[in-house]
This record gives sequence, C-alpha cells and structure tokens, in this order.
Amino acid sequence: MQIYWAKVNKIIDETPEVKTFLIDRPEDFTWVEGSHTHFALEGFNAGDKPNRNLIRHMSISTLPHENTIGITTRIREQCSEFKRILKKLEVGSKVALFKTHSNVPLRREDKNVYLLSSGVGLATFRPLVLDYFNRADNVNLIHSLNIDSTKDFLFPTVFKSAPDKNFTALFVDNRKDYYEEVKNLASDKAALFYIVGSDEFLVENMKVLRDQRIKPEQIMLDKRENQRHELLSSVYVGEDSFLVDPK
Repeated sequence: MQIYWAKVNKIIDETPEVKTFLIDRPEDFTWVEGSHTHFALEGFNAGDKPNRNLIRHMSISTLPHENTIGITTRIREQCSEFKRILKKLEVGSKVALFKTHSNVPLRREDKNVYLLSSGVGLATFRPLVLDYFNRADNVNLIHSLNIDSTKDFLFPTVFKSAPDKNFTALFVDNRKDYYEEVKNLASDKAALFYIVGSDEFLVENMKVLRDQRIKPEQIMLDKRENQRHELLSSVYVGEDSFLVDPK
C-alpha cells in the first residue's frame, strides 16, 4: 500500500461549520470523479498498528485538472478527536492519503442523472458536476437536490442552475419538501439516481424510490459493493436485480 504524504496549501471556510482543505497533489497521485480516499493525520502510523482515530474516509471534492486535492468536511463544535485536530490544522501541515477509489463515477448512458444529497454530501457530487460541464457526452441532464437544515448551502457557484448546460440545482431546508421533490423526480422511470449521506438518509431515499418503482440498478451509492448490496437488499426485499453491478 502506497501512502502519499502531502502538505495542506490552503484552508477555505465554506460555511461557519464546513471547511475545505486544499492539499498539494503528489506527482503520481490520480483519481476520478466521485472518488474517496483514506485521509490520515500525522502520527496515525507511529505505533505498531495504525491509529484509526486519526483516519477517516473522505470524498475528494476536486478534479485532477484543478491540480489540488480538496477535502471538504463539516466540523461541529462538539466533534470527534479527529475533527478537533483537523480544526486546528494549519497551512503547511502534512496529511496522508491512501487507498483512493471511486464508487460513484458518472455513468454516461444517455439518461437523466439525479444527484440526491444531504449537507456536505455535495462534496462528493461537485467533481461529477464539473466533469459533466467539461464533457457532457452521453448524459442528457443533471439535476442536484440537496437538503441542509443549516441553510448554509455549499458550493453555490457550482451548484447553480445553468439551463444552457442542462443542469439544475435545488436546495431545501426541510425533510417534507425534500422527499416530496424526490417523489417528483422518481416519475422519471429511466433515470439514474445517485445518493450521498448517512446510511439512514440512503435508506429513506431508497424507500421513496422503491415505492415509485425505481429499480435497484438505477441507484448509485458511495459504498463498496458489499455495503451497497447490504443496503439495497434491506430495502428491495425479495428482489434479485440489486445483485447486478451497475458499472
């Protein structure tokens, strides 16, 4: 396993609770849209065993052509040891990156794509939208729907409706409006649905989609295949189609 150590070159306060850490890109570090990485703080591998309290799976919120690795995360006042250290991180600090992988690349199948997210989940979708803006081949349109009760919506310059690019973005601050909109989107029976958020959020969205007769293979989750299978099977009980790998 290769561990990349790199310096933080900029810290952006996206909202009062959300920060983006921009990290120098090592020369041979590569990734694709929708990727996540193991993001570790100094000292995580100082002992005989890795200190898992200093490691988190984080989505990469940038694309390679931006030549910086973006990690966007929410840091609340009451937070874990990892987040407390992260909050105090300064420009010039070193962090480790390893085991980078994408579970949610943009599927180019001449279909409409709906991005369903909660709060900072938009960090996973930012690269998909930028990749679509750069090359719209075989994607009919993209619509982003995000719920955030703080009302401090992320990346407003990216997630801004652009009719000329067949891209629309909608932000809501309450569950009722959000799930009503998910129902409306599910009237598009041939579309692809990407969902990012907590497991509870994933399951609630999948239940709405299932009730609207959206098939499991139309759903993309930011999970490893075994985790995806487990979540889908808990919602689509008795259906075999979730066994199909959509990629």
